[in-house]
Amino acid sequence: MDWQQPAALCIVALTAGVFAWRHVRPRRFDFHRDTGCGCAGGRGPKPAISVRGRKGEAPQVHFKS
Repeated sequence: MDWQQPAALCIVALTAGVFAWRHVRPRRFDFHRDTGCGCAGGRGPKPAISVRGRKGEAPQVHFKS
């Protein structure tokens, strides 16, 4: 029974360390985020699909790009 308490505390400390590391780890360099230039990344508007329908009517599908 004496070894169970230190083993449990080690497991808890290891888990807390993993969760803490996710918040303090160094992040990767992102040209768009780190420089403020809007030319990198090629991020444009994402296409969206909207489906509408009412009881007794045919469904309407709209594509937005």
